[in-house]
Amino acid sequence: MNVGLPADVSWRGRTVRTGIWKHPVTGPQRVRRLNIDGDGQGDLGGHGGEMRAVMVYQLDSYRHWQQVLGRDDLGHGQFGENFTVEGLPDDEVCIGDRYRIGTAVFEVTQPRVTCYRVGMRMDEPRMPALLVTHRRPGFYLRVLAEGEVEAGQEITKIADGPERMTVAEVDGLLYLPDRPRDRIATALRIPALSPGWQGSFRALLEQADGAGHNAGLDPDGAEPRPAWDGFRPLTVTRIDRESRSIRSLWLAGPDDAPLPAAAPGQYLTVRLEPDGAGAPALLRSYSLSGPPGADRYRISVKREPGGVAGNWIHDHLAIGDVLPSAAPRGVFTLRDGTGPVVLASAGVGATPVLAMLYALADTRPEREVWWLHGARNGDEHPFAAEAARLLARLPAGRVRICYSRPGPGDRKGADYTDRGRLTGDLVARLGLPATADAYLCGPTAFMAEVAEALTALGLPASRIHTEVFGAGAGLAPGVVPGAAAAPPHPPAGPPGTGPAVSFVRSGLTVPWDPAYGSLLELAEACDVPVRWSCRTGVCRTCETRLLEGGVSYRPEPVEQPSAGHALICCSRPGRDVVLDL
Repeated sequence: MNVGLPADVSWRGRTVRTGIWKHPVTGPQRVRRLNIDGDGQGDLGGHGGEMRAVMVYQLDSYRHWQQVLGRDDLGHGQFGENFTVEGLPDDEVCIGDRYRIGTAVFEVTQPRVTCYRVGMRMDEPRMPALLVTHRRPGFYLRVLAEGEVEAGQEITKIADGPERMTVAEVDGLLYLPDRPRDRIATALRIPALSPGWQGSFRALLEQADGAGHNAGLDPDGAEPRPAWDGFRPLTVTRIDRESRSIRSLWLAGPDDAPLPAAAPGQYLTVRLEPDGAGAPALLRSYSLSGPPGADRYRISVKREPGGVAGNWIHDHLAIGDVLPSAAPRGVFTLRDGTGPVVLASAGVGATPVLAMLYALADTRPEREVWWLHGARNGDEHPFAAEAARLLARLPAGRVRICYSRPGPGDRKGADYTDRGRLTGDLVARLGLPATADAYLCGPTAFMAEVAEALTALGLPASRIHTEVFGAGAGLAPGVVPGAAAAPPHPPAGPPGTGPAVSFVRSGLTVPWDPAYGSLLELAEACDVPVRWSCRTGVCRTCETRLLEGGVSYRPEPVEQPSAGHALICCSRPGRDVVLDL
């Protein structure tokens, strides 16, 4: 038996709060619903809780890793387990099996969750991937009856789990490339399987065959293969003034051939050269605001104080100019269905939801649609007439327009419905149906406030979709926050001599330096917000859109990412790359 309380551990110049360090204990230990006395977890988002109260690993796997890794220093608790056991191999123990040890009763709920911290503990960064590929993950137990357990006691099996699916098979269904749908359906019939794994398997079953994306690890990340690789020249054919600060650009393909259809809500990444050819280019992403089925694309750009790209577009870009553009991308897209829809935006955030409004008017006019928009006044209200025409085609359409500072010529009841900001309090009073799908776009604080109000109304998180302008929030599980993060910047030290690496959302391009082990490490050195968990190509948390270029992998990931994406935790640039970070 092994226990350990969370502690702060120094790792790569950061501090990690973790309970992965366990030490053997002797004598009877009380096992409770959430933990063994004296034990704890540092990151309850990925570890611990009722369904993961006790971690089990096998002595046979210890012997396996001693041989594979050439190690003779592996002591009990080395893999972060509470129970080190003789027997109970992952390819025989089944989800739902029940055991009595001492006076406590346990049920097998799920395999181990892949995590970089077992690599920390083992001083072997590949360990999360090795546990999966060698089919030796270990497993978690739920405590059905609390009691006392002592090292050396017999483990007595008291019930077989239904469906007889082993820990190793269930683990492979989520992490390995071969995922038979009938076996996933079988796993979902096991009541003991933890809710998190059930949700992952449901997402896999709902995913279309051949989608090329692991929806079980990233349910919201599926998107169609990009219509083209890299950047292609698009020509500006029309420029419209939408408000005092917003202009729209209509873009056409070569020879005015129709462009591939974009999903309503997707965005376009363009390359700008404000200082002329040969000078460093600017890469910016703008939501598509036009009709989704049009043969040309429309992007709408706001002039911001100090905004280099927006100001250059407003002041210098002209009809006939060419903008190199990546294919439409993004997962903030309108879901098909027949239920109510809430489209809530502020300012230029109207752009992607306007494309959704077009789609609803063209294909689903019978749906109940709530159009909620906030602007300063009529001069700063983009697409007012355009949205009104579309809403007139929706018999069940409803509108609330909020002006925070109406102008002298703005008419309440005609130009806007409410004076003041579009707030969570106002949203809470609208009587929005809890069965709606909601799409929010605008400043971060606006989206957080409205999302909180929608959650309070009963909308589940899975039905509240947001689009973030600029860099998204990072995820570094277990890392103790330090000083406020600096804006993205070139890494310290002399610049590298390798291919150019562009982080689009961060507005940064730097040369690659092979001293970094991966694109993830380079991004971290630049304070570019990134998301990761395993750091070795298993969990797909770091999967990032690759807008241009190619990468090589070291080590190879357990499964290749979907087309147009890269796993930055284990990849390096093979040539200039453009990443959606």
